[in-house]
Amino acid sequence: MSTTIPSGTTLQNRYRILQPLGYGGFGRTYLAEDLGRFNERCAIKEFEPQQDNGMTEKSLQLFQREATILYNIDHPQIPKFQAIFEENQRLFLVQDYIDGTTYRDLLNQRLAKGMTFSEAEVRQFLQQMLPVLAHIHSKGIIHRDISPDNIMQRHSDQLPILIDFGVVKEVFTRIQMTGMPTHATSVGKLGYAPSEQIQSGRAYPSSDLYALAVTAIVLLTGKEPQDLFDDVHLTWNWQPYANVSPGLAEVLNRAISYRPGDRYQSVSEMAQALGAASPIQTAPRRPAPPPSQVKTVAVGRQYQPTQVAPVPPAYVPANRMPSLAPEPTSIWENPWAVAVIGGSLALLAGLGGWLAVSLLNRPSPESPPVPEMTLEPTLPAPVPSPSPSPLPTPEDRPVDYNQNLRLGPGQNRTVSGSLRQNETINYQLTAEAGQVLMARLRGEGVLLTVLDSQGRPVDPAAERVLNWQGTLPTSGNYAIQLRPVQGLTASDYELEVSLSAQPQPTPEPSPTVEPPPTPSPSPPAVIRPEPTPEPIPEPTIIEQRVQIPAGQTGVQVSGQVSPERIRRYVVNAQAGQVLALDLPRVTGPVTLDVRFPGGAPIPDASRVLSWQGQLPESGDYLIDVKSPRSAEYTLRLVVN
Repeated sequence: MSTTIPSGTTLQNRYRILQPLGYGGFGRTYLAEDLGRFNERCAIKEFEPQQDNGMTEKSLQLFQREATILYNIDHPQIPKFQAIFEENQRLFLVQDYIDGTTYRDLLNQRLAKGMTFSEAEVRQFLQQMLPVLAHIHSKGIIHRDISPDNIMQRHSDQLPILIDFGVVKEVFTRIQMTGMPTHATSVGKLGYAPSEQIQSGRAYPSSDLYALAVTAIVLLTGKEPQDLFDDVHLTWNWQPYANVSPGLAEVLNRAISYRPGDRYQSVSEMAQALGAASPIQTAPRRPAPPPSQVKTVAVGRQYQPTQVAPVPPAYVPANRMPSLAPEPTSIWENPWAVAVIGGSLALLAGLGGWLAVSLLNRPSPESPPVPEMTLEPTLPAPVPSPSPSPLPTPEDRPVDYNQNLRLGPGQNRTVSGSLRQNETINYQLTAEAGQVLMARLRGEGVLLTVLDSQGRPVDPAAERVLNWQGTLPTSGNYAIQLRPVQGLTASDYELEVSLSAQPQPTPEPSPTVEPPPTPSPSPPAVIRPEPTPEPIPEPTIIEQRVQIPAGQTGVQVSGQVSPERIRRYVVNAQAGQVLALDLPRVTGPVTLDVRFPGGAPIPDASRVLSWQGQLPESGDYLIDVKSPRSAEYTLRLVVN
């Protein structure tokens, strides 16, 4: 068993452990800070290997594939998966941190006071959880581990949050048992998971609905499933311990049927039955059998909820018409009353007409369009937009992959793959000081950076390039980080890496040999100095401050750049504002570099086509427009 990671430890040069949150059958969970996302809090789950040999490279790729499926889940009641990585033979999964309390703890608090959850609370709980299951089932994902321990009530809005997907535990268990996920294993809590999931590992949407219904019964009764289920007769005996309406009992009893075919087959089917099962229902014509005799097997007919047609309030049967009292004299028979009502109506009509004319004559305000600034009048002006450009929609959250390259001295290795716009992969290797590392990319949509053990580029020429070769300064761990060019949705790549067999020896000075004496003096030779190459001039930076007019959110600027000339725009912004940049028109390979106040580069804003981010501090931000050859551009800048 691995030891608990001490507080203050930094994993992957990015995640700083704050404190342990809990320990389960698969490992520990920690509260951490993401140093790459402005110290945003996150939860890190550590999966402990059951074997000493750790995980193979193929197994890690398969686990990454399953985690990628979960990363695509985007629901406000499911913590977002952010990244997975391997370090020291341990596998870690990073996801959003939820500030809340599990329903297990909430139930224990109720039981300490002699209380349980009411029917109204459980109905609301089911109505809030069913849409979450509908979302994951639509993506072909079964949770497999629903229980009060894996549902949290978020403090901010009191909504139930579904955590700890069983599919991750299942794949991890299968990898640890066999090294390859080739056979089914059972994942799920005993009593909450249905029999087909425990016995064979198979799970269906009805399996999640079964576990959700058992969770609701536990909240209603305060008792565990083992105390309520008769495993001899395969029946549930929970209703004597809960005060619920027949409608809700009927919905829960069908959901916990022993055979999968007798349950609700979809979330929508269960939701419709729950909506039709009103808490107040008419009494059944025949008394229901005692709860201990109600079996959960199929009864051979399609379930149909009882519906009672409401009686209109104004309807009274003719044969029961009550006697009516004499009607009072009508007000319209009084001439004075008619005169007063007529005068009032005329006065109201006049006031209404005056108000209508006033509203029609009032001028309607018009929102001014975003102004366009042309800093170089010699260039063609961009086409003006009729209205301010909308803020670009934010990209998916970043996800990092780490993979051991397993590259030895004197070996070559070629790997290929595909990256989406929000993905980063780090190929890790170990090398000695003085060895020569060569990394080359084929493809134009991905750039590489060679990082040292501290996560910093080994030299300025090794950051966001297509190829790099150099001598490594120290012994230790290195990483070749691949990230796609900003603005591209997906890019394929092929990476070729080689490492020299041995460190390059330091050349020793050769001993000085005295020349033999010459028999006769000769005239001194004329040594002509070699011409020194002219230094490459640094590009000129043309700086321009951009002012956004009051009441506007953005501007467009145009200009021209070349290898000898960089255009720099300075924009003042406040901490918390969102800065968005893009190039709607270019005539060459124009890219953007964005820098913090003070000049330090923003990590993910180098050589990009577009960028958007929330600003961490107030001050003057620098936007450099560059190109390896002469080109024209139009830059759109929005600050909200």
